[in-house]
Amino acid sequence: MGKSPNQPAATPPAAAIASAHPAATKAGEQLLAAGGNAFDAAIAVAAALAVVEPYSSGLGGGGFWLLHLGTEERSIFVDARERAPLAARRDMYLDHDGELVPELALNGPLAAGIPGVPAALDHLAAHYARLPLSHSLAPAIALAREGFPIDAHYRRLARWRLEVLRASPAAAEQFLLAGEVPPEGHVLRQPELARTLERIAARGRDGFYSGELAEQLVAGVRAAGGIWTTEDLSDYRIIERAPIVFDFAGWTITSAPPPSAGGVGLAQMLGMLAELHLEDQDRVASVHRIVETMRRAYRDRAAFLGDPDQVEIPLARLMHPYYLAGLARDIHPTRATPSLPPSLPADLPSGLPSHVPASEGQDTTHFSILDDEGNRVAATLSINYPFGAGFVPPGTGVLLNDEMDDFAAQPGTANVYGLVGGEANAIAPGKRMLSSMSPTFAESDQGVAILGTPGGSRIITMVLNALLALSKGGTPADWVDAPRFHHQYLPDVIQHEPDAFTAEETAALAAMGHRLEPIDPKMFGNMQAVYWDRAGQRVLAASDPRGQGAASVVTSSLHLQMPDNSQQN
Repeated sequence: MGKSPNQPAATPPAAAIASAHPAATKAGEQLLAAGGNAFDAAIAVAAALAVVEPYSSGLGGGGFWLLHLGTEERSIFVDARERAPLAARRDMYLDHDGELVPELALNGPLAAGIPGVPAALDHLAAHYARLPLSHSLAPAIALAREGFPIDAHYRRLARWRLEVLRASPAAAEQFLLAGEVPPEGHVLRQPELARTLERIAARGRDGFYSGELAEQLVAGVRAAGGIWTTEDLSDYRIIERAPIVFDFAGWTITSAPPPSAGGVGLAQMLGMLAELHLEDQDRVASVHRIVETMRRAYRDRAAFLGDPDQVEIPLARLMHPYYLAGLARDIHPTRATPSLPPSLPADLPSGLPSHVPASEGQDTTHFSILDDEGNRVAATLSINYPFGAGFVPPGTGVLLNDEMDDFAAQPGTANVYGLVGGEANAIAPGKRMLSSMSPTFAESDQGVAILGTPGGSRIITMVLNALLALSKGGTPADWVDAPRFHHQYLPDVIQHEPDAFTAEETAALAAMGHRLEPIDPKMFGNMQAVYWDRAGQRVLAASDPRGQGAASVVTSSLHLQMPDNSQQN
């Protein structure tokens, strides 16, 4: 019997890629055209972004990959988060008086966790992709060797981190021109990075985590004051975890579990909002309620979340409908709840920040991919601050992350994104630092959305805003373009894009007791979205207009028919 005209199609009519850079989207298209699946394309896109967006992600960083296997109807979370070196200590960024020295966790090799991206590329190729790494890494190798023209965004972030890049001779040689920010249009070639990618293409994870390259990485780090060892690299492992899954407004949401705060935070906020009936509220009342759910979710983030392999997290309680209903009942319909007082988690001392330090919204990256078999990938990758730690071990081409700043280096003291953490996220050897990265799927009979964004501490609330927009209809272009606002418990302020609220709405929110702070839209990330419209039998994709990314829908006619040889590696 034929399929009913009202029955959703079993597979999408096209593939799609949305990424933060046109060259990366093109790399993914090349793999799809060569017979690869969404996972091959994801390897190509991630590696290309490592070349053309060194300020956002790279082989020296980590990330989270949310996968869905179309034929099995199964979702998997691949944790490629960085780990603290085995020699890390909880007081390693404190001075002799016990005061935090923030620069130590931001600049130079002491700030770097053990990278996870190379292991993730190998893991995807070995377990889920069709083609060998020599195929999927080829576009990135060509980009690194032949170069690409830098743009105004590269120049802006390189200028901001100029002194840090200059402090690392290898980083200065790789990313600057005679010690200065290169002019726009300058072709940036990275031959050492190309050789490192070739090693990974030939040897998989062993090409990075053992042998000559591993020794170069460790030698370069230790010579500049870092604490890596070859054991740190050889011991690094990818972890597959069960995603966070919950329902909201007829949609099943699948998102990131700890060590991400994303899935838990989304489940909490949307669970509270289900009790608050936004559909019955006007704009100001809705924003007030959404902000109050953000406040409570970020409070729990600070108190309870960390690396699930090293701390006990009460996940079931934090997401239980009764607990969330209780939090929702505590929200006053017309008055803001001050974050301090009345209640503060017991492990957070006083001296909390009154403002968020200046930070960027595009110092992480995200891409979303769907293939015509129904496989899908949402991946958020990072090196933390723009250009990470600003340090390249000589001879490697690998720019290191500064993700150690994502730990609570001193519980109760804010990190560079203004986030406050407790004992659950304190530094410990081999521990994975808490993250806000939130790759997410939303699925119903209507369709399937693949979402995610950079944006530091604002990532979770940006995904929340997109899911709320999705539940009302519209297209991916609507979701990524909508004005955004954010609250993270501390500091007690609503950050928002300048056009998010009218003057009347701003005044009404202030009258409720909210403090508002407009910020540059570029600090609100670079969302990438793909949507398989099952009802309309079409595929849509959108790249955030705040960035310079590219979204592409690829018809199945571009695909070559090839046998499934997923174990070829």
